[in-house]
Amino acid sequence: MSCSLSPGSRSDALQHGTSGTLPHFLQEPDDAYIVKSNPIKLKCRARPALQIFFKCNGEWVHQSQHQSQEHTDEGTGLKIREVMINVSRQQVEDFHGPEDYWCLCVAWSHLGTSKSRKATVRIAYLRKNFEQDPQGREVPIKGMIVLHCRPPEGVPVAEVEWLKNEEPVGSDGNIDTRADHNLIIQEARLSDSGNYTCLASNIVAKRRSLTATVVIFVNGGWSLWTDWSACNVPCGRGVQKRSRTCTNPAPLNGGAFCEGMSVQKSTCNALCPVDGGWAEWTEWTVCSGECERQRNRECTAPEPKRGGRLCDGAALGTYNCTGGLCTHSLEGSSDVALYSGLAAGVVTVVVLIVAVTLYRRNQSEYGVDVIDSSALTGGFQSFSFKTARQGNPLLISSSLQPDLTVSRTYTSPICFQDSMDKELISQEPSLFDPLPDLKVKVHSSFMVSLGVSERGAEYHTQKAHPQTFPRGLAPDYSGVRVEGTLRERREKSLLAPHAPPMPSRPPLRTSGVLGHAGGRLVVPNTGVSLLVPHGGIAEDTTWEMYMVINQEDSSSTLSEESQEVLLSPEVTYGPPGLDLSCPVAMTIAHCAEFATDNWNIRLKRQTQDDKWEEVMSVEEESTSCYCLLEAQCCHLLLESPGRYALVGEPLSQEAVKRLRLAVFGSADNTNPLGYSLRVYCVDNTPYAFQEVASVERVRGGRLLEEPKTLLFRGNSFSLQLSIQDIPQFLWSIKPFTTCQEFSFSQVWASNQRPLQCAFSLERYSPASSQLSCKISVRQVKGQEQILQVYTSVVEVRGGVCSNCTTTSLTGSRAFKIPLSIRQRICATFDTANAKGKDWQLLAQKLHIDRNLCYFARQESPSAVILSLWEAQHQDTGDLDSLASALEEIGKNCIGECIQCGMLVWILERSQYVILLKVTVKLLVTH
Repeated sequence: MSCSLSPGSRSDALQHGTSGTLPHFLQEPDDAYIVKSNPIKLKCRARPALQIFFKCNGEWVHQSQHQSQEHTDEGTGLKIREVMINVSRQQVEDFHGPEDYWCLCVAWSHLGTSKSRKATVRIAYLRKNFEQDPQGREVPIKGMIVLHCRPPEGVPVAEVEWLKNEEPVGSDGNIDTRADHNLIIQEARLSDSGNYTCLASNIVAKRRSLTATVVIFVNGGWSLWTDWSACNVPCGRGVQKRSRTCTNPAPLNGGAFCEGMSVQKSTCNALCPVDGGWAEWTEWTVCSGECERQRNRECTAPEPKRGGRLCDGAALGTYNCTGGLCTHSLEGSSDVALYSGLAAGVVTVVVLIVAVTLYRRNQSEYGVDVIDSSALTGGFQSFSFKTARQGNPLLISSSLQPDLTVSRTYTSPICFQDSMDKELISQEPSLFDPLPDLKVKVHSSFMVSLGVSERGAEYHTQKAHPQTFPRGLAPDYSGVRVEGTLRERREKSLLAPHAPPMPSRPPLRTSGVLGHAGGRLVVPNTGVSLLVPHGGIAEDTTWEMYMVINQEDSSSTLSEESQEVLLSPEVTYGPPGLDLSCPVAMTIAHCAEFATDNWNIRLKRQTQDDKWEEVMSVEEESTSCYCLLEAQCCHLLLESPGRYALVGEPLSQEAVKRLRLAVFGSADNTNPLGYSLRVYCVDNTPYAFQEVASVERVRGGRLLEEPKTLLFRGNSFSLQLSIQDIPQFLWSIKPFTTCQEFSFSQVWASNQRPLQCAFSLERYSPASSQLSCKISVRQVKGQEQILQVYTSVVEVRGGVCSNCTTTSLTGSRAFKIPLSIRQRICATFDTANAKGKDWQLLAQKLHIDRNLCYFARQESPSAVILSLWEAQHQDTGDLDSLASALEEIGKNCIGECIQCGMLVWILERSQYVILLKVTVKLLVTH
């Protein structure tokens, strides 16, 4: 953006009409690789274009090497020019610059020139030897298989494919071929036996690794014992046996045979059969109506057993008690007895029916639900709960105790976002919080007795407003499964607005009393500082200024409509009523790998009603704020106190966040042989890592490897962590935890919060005091870093060292440029001269010449430029870049702004030797 167009240039554009526009590239040169000795072609096409030339490595390509074509666009009438050049392998090999061979196009029109993107040209190759070949393995069935493969060095980087018996191996739920070119089989099957080959290829060639033979063996296992056999003798002392076979499973592929006996024998006593014998006869009965007496006997002396014979003979004996003279003269009286018995039976049945009827009628007066005495004491029957959505059961009365016996089950390794998240999940949520739209239906005899409908009494709770999470920031609890109502309770406690908040961390704060001399506020080890220039505060006035880093939840900073992520901490400076005559310079570290095509980075400020508004985009130009974005930090020129933060919206999947990876270790307090490795993945800002260091100092953890940086792409793929090369005979690790994973949303939207995974190890022997292993941290279809761990688990030394004291500097101690020199530079460059050596040239030489309109509205543009230079170079402590810039501007300007007083000051301070040499030389020539 330019401040204004000169009248001449504006009239020029009008005269040329539509052709008086800057060229627009219809085709820009693409990155290319030279394969073997074949040259590549780079092509540009622009409209309107009078001329197009290629510029390679900063030098113009000769016109004779250009192949150009020109035609007119029928729709617009504008000239379209197309230019093409060839780049040979020899040209690329002969170039020895600090970067790759590059070319761009420059197109001319009536109004001016336009540049295309830079296209890099590299020589493609692929080495022959693999950096690591896979090794053959013999693995038990259901064991884990890890085949390592490091492809040969090549440009472009070689893609890796695995072959099993010359057939491609694909990834599924059990096989993963994406982990750093390695092949991981979680549970080995018999079908996984075979010859495995690692195939590496790029556009140049294909390379095959050595073949690794994998054998899946099965150790034999005993089947269940058969039942004991019958005793081998029919009667007396004998032998019985049982057997088992080594078929559960049978040994296979060299697996071990079962250990132990296949047959067991035992002595037995077979009891002999017992024949039955009659017991004594019973007494004779009285004489019956049939003139008979009876007696019986039983076969119980002894009873027949174990197949013995039954008794021979009759069990019932009869004889005529009248000696054969019995008659039936009493026939009429026996009929009377029969009819009397039948009548008595009928009467008994009628009485029972009447009694049952009266009993039922009497019970119906009290209601069908009053069945036992519990209703008289007000006891409840069982409840039936009906909820409209998941949540805690609503407690009707304090006499009902909640069910606290529900078990909790976790599936897969869990990586908590930080220690506070872990504590929150482990705590029991409140069981007494009402839940939205909850209905409770109660059935009881007590309710019926009170006149309540049989359908039950329904109680409704007030519907709570669900908490809204910014896009991509909703907590991901997919790795945790809780059975029954406990899961419902925990989810409501995490998401409901009235749930207990996470404990907030104390803010990082620094303050100082600053006056007219200015000063600097610094929060050490956080990448955050504030520079107040000399003269920014009125004379005879002091302000107690402060700077605070917000450590609470930052989700409100982000817009719900876009895919914004927080790239820096939220920083507040004040006090709110601060009155300054010139802008202050604030420095904030960020974690974005900045590229214009991939990110839209914006500066936001919190308003008085706690909402966030956009101040500016770092790619735009503004007269109210200045933003200088560098690789690791951003320098801001601000005029209004308040809370500020950098947020980024990814424009493509190529957007990259820098992550800092660190591994800490400490002994397990609950297990004398245990050792814990904790891997942190945090945004690559000093502030985010300071939080991890503070937590580990409390835990007594030690940093085991220098932190490394990983470039995490916005391609929606997760982050995988795996531990490798653990000494198998010295250490063991908890099963199924060697590979763990963070979802993409957890990493991408972490918002300065640390992510943590833990690996729990255990020594087999107290003598094993050394631990060495590797931890691989990689993004699927992305970058990988290896953390090398080598430590002594019994070694005692301090944890992570960090200086947590805040710092404030006032007056001349806060600045690199002495006040007298600063004043003379400002006096010279703030006034334009005929040679054009003014503050714009100073900004250009100091490489901060973007958004010049912002400096133009300042009372002293040079002073603001020097303040920004001070913020840029607060850590270097030298004046090299300033001295070089002044030397380039020329001796005339330097002679005017540097007087003998400045030279004397330099002679007294030996640390500014470079600036001394420049000024002496220029003064002599002047």
